[in-house]
Amino acid sequence: MSDMQGRAVVVTGAGGGIGRATVEHLLARGADVLATDLPSAGLSAVQDELEAAVVLEADVTSLDDWGRVARAAEAAFGRVDGLVNNAGIEGAITPLVEYPTEMIDRVLDINVKGVAYGMQTLHPMLIADGGGAVVNISSVAGLGGARNLSIYSASKHAVIGLTKSAALELAEHGVRVNAVCPSPIQTRMMRALEDGIKIDGLDRDAVEAMVSQNIPIGRYGEPSEVADLIGFLLSDASVFLSGAAIPIDGAMTAR
Repeated sequence: MSDMQGRAVVVTGAGGGIGRATVEHLLARGADVLATDLPSAGLSAVQDELEAAVVLEADVTSLDDWGRVARAAEAAFGRVDGLVNNAGIEGAITPLVEYPTEMIDRVLDINVKGVAYGMQTLHPMLIADGGGAVVNISSVAGLGGARNLSIYSASKHAVIGLTKSAALELAEHGVRVNAVCPSPIQTRMMRALEDGIKIDGLDRDAVEAMVSQNIPIGRYGEPSEVADLIGFLLSDASVFLSGAAIPIDGAMTAR
């Protein structure tokens, strides 16, 4: 498939499971990709193994770093047609009344401000050639509550609010903005969440089996399956789709 040929896409959180799968998916479809992440988040592996991607260390909470991302994309590709705001953290796994206050700002800075900064910084490049597409990664926790993940859930609700508002504001410029809301996916984040679910006598496999019982399809999703949806939302196959928050959750939120 080469239907993304000649298009340039910025992907944040590219060192993680969904981010890396998205970079691979877009490269396979002919896109030019600028992959960004923190240096400690697996970005070196992306650089070593996905040589077609342009790799840049960047912190999504820094406006200065977003400026570097814009300049790097301009230098490498001369344009930006797509943005995938994927960078995010789960934060503490604990009841709200026990939540460490210093962690609240960290989760909101990365999960909310990082998304807003990305759209603010890159929107001039997105509209320069008549429009583009943004995909923001929310979660099923952004569609409802999530026990012991209150701040993460709040941040992912905020991502959906940003998505819908930006879709209204940018529609006249030809920029589409959508959110993807994954259920549990086979990633590092889910390993951390499994470790945080403290049930005596249950190992990770047992916790995965327990969580999977709440997913009608009966399993976690794969990063490549989320990447397929992201690729669709960036492509011309979805030109009339904007402002949506789309679950990819094995029917988890269909009840």
